Amino acid sequence: MEELIAKRYIKALKESSDLNELEAIASLFDALSDSFKDEKFVSVVGNPEVPTKDKEALLLEAVKPANSEKINNLIKLLVENKRVTIIPTIAQELKKDIANTTKTYTGYVYSDSNIDANVIDELGRGLSKKFDSTITLNFVKNDFNGIKVEVEGLGIEINFSKERIDNQIIEHIIKAI
Repeated sequence: MEELIAKRYIKALKESSDLNELEAIASLFDALSDSFKDEKFVSVVGNPEVPTKDKEALLLEAVKPANSEKINNLIKLLVENKRVTIIPTIAQELKKDIANTTKTYTGYVYSDSNIDANVIDELGRGLSKKFDSTITLNFVKNDFNGIKVEVEGLGIEINFSKERIDNQIIEHIIKAI
């Protein structure tokens, strides 16, 4: 539900902003959404007993360095409509929208073994060519026994599990016998 509400605000922003302004707004909202990870901040902006003017003043102070009337008006509108808690969703959806507009995506490669940076770059270039986009991949070492590639904005997930490959080889040998 929050995504739908956020998309309406983003649509209005897109109609009144160019790409550079949208990217600046996205980075500002991304930084502002980090504030929502702090429990004290959330308890203040989410508390119905805290006056609306105080919430507005707190958020306007946070976005003051941007010196943008458009952002100030958006913050005032969110406070007025009691939708301050969707700021992280707006930040997330705005990043997705910009990625779709510019066809620039970030993905992740997960594996339990180290992968050479050149291999990751080559994989990113191959996916970029395949999907006619610019895809940057980052390596994340975890306990996945194989290799898994995710590009969330495009809905791509590719994985090669060592266990699954071993099972398929065994099945193939059994069928051949």
